[in-house]
Amino acid sequence: MLTKQPNPTYKRFIGTTLKAVFIAEAFGIAVSYGLWYKLNTERDFRLYMYKNYNLVLEGYYQLGERIADHKTRELDLKVWTNEGKI
Repeated sequence: MLTKQPNPTYKRFIGTTLKAVFIAEAFGIAVSYGLWYKLNTERDFRLYMYKNYNLVLEGYYQLGERIADHKTRELDLKVWTNEGKI
């Protein structure tokens, strides 16, 4: 009769670690996309980020300027200044 041999400990450790890394990366990608989508669609959220997390907003503006030559930064500042929000 054949007996089942248990998997070695290192194989179980590698499998568990790879699963955890995959889940963490998928979560990170989902959060990054959600943040980008919200920044890309809501000017009020960009104002909130401007006042509280300027470094993140600066990265968003720089990415848009390098990839697609967007002028979102100038437009946002003009609108916020006209509305008296900054």
